[in-house]
Amino acid sequence: EQPIFSTRAHVFQIDPNTKKNWVPTSKHAVTVSYFYDSTRNVYRIISLDGSKAIINSTITPNMTFTKTSQKFGQWADSRANTVYGLGFSSEHHLSKFAEKFQEFKEAARLAKEKSQEKMELTSTPSQESAGGDLQSPLTPESINGTDDERAPDVTQNSEPRAEPTQNALPFSHSSAISKHWEAELATLKGNNAKLTAALLESTANVKQWKQQLAAYQEEAERLHKRVTELECVSSQANAVHTHKTELNQTIQELEETLKVKEEEIERLKQEIDNARELQEQRDSLTQKLQEVEIRNKDLEGQLSDLEQRLEKSQNEQEAFRNNLKTLLEILDGKIFELTELRDNLAKLLECS
Repeated sequence: EQPIFSTRAHVFQIDPNTKKNWVPTSKHAVTVSYFYDSTRNVYRIISLDGSKAIINSTITPNMTFTKTSQKFGQWADSRANTVYGLGFSSEHHLSKFAEKFQEFKEAARLAKEKSQEKMELTSTPSQESAGGDLQSPLTPESINGTDDERAPDVTQNSEPRAEPTQNALPFSHSSAISKHWEAELATLKGNNAKLTAALLESTANVKQWKQQLAAYQEEAERLHKRVTELECVSSQANAVHTHKTELNQTIQELEETLKVKEEEIERLKQEIDNARELQEQRDSLTQKLQEVEIRNKDLEGQLSDLEQRLEKSQNEQEAFRNNLKTLLEILDGKIFELTELRDNLAKLLECS
């Protein structure tokens, strides 16, 4: 197998438990390649993360690659019983991968149709010969005898109506047996085709496993050499370990700082919410205060009007009191005059 198209993407698989969430199978962007297997005439999508194969999906005609966003696409693999997802760095890479997927899917469909046609062509001669061998003992001559053997029976029969009945029974029996064997032959043909396909698939799988085993052996040898090289530079390993420890400490400190910042952000969010509530209360109180001020102005106007009315009423009462006093003084004078007049009249009566 040789790669015919490669790109880089983040690889995900659907969570087997929830069937909803995506689980990342690579910590960073890895190479995702289309491979063509000339021995099996199939196309596959393969991606390795180090020595681990995180994608090994054979493209079939019924597969569909779906773009779920501008940089993410997915397809379902029924053989692996999972759904693969790829996150690309740009929309262009996603579109290019989708175009190649559709192209190789169509090529896989054409290859499958050609292989089925070849299988039908190779199986047809053997099926015809097998059918001839099976039908040879089922001829009417083998069941009812030859024409020479049947001729005496016809001449010996005294009733002409018995001849069709006696000849029809063997032929109907032969037809039933022929149909039975034809059904058996069709079943054998179907089983033969299934077994041939299974054998071809098993052979291809064995070749594929051998190739994968060879690749794994090469990868194991490469890793062994890498381990040897790393052992040769063990002095640097200590420095790397120290640097790794420092990086881990720095990461922990940054995580703690991030946690503190997150808590502070939550606190600020709460304060903002409280401030919003206070602002709303303030706006409500301001509106109520404006309404009270308007009401107060109305009451002040009413009070001023009442004060004016009261002052006017007081002035009117004062004038009425003055008039009343004047009347009382006049009445007192009149009463005094009447008293004097009475006294005078009384004196005149006494004198008379």
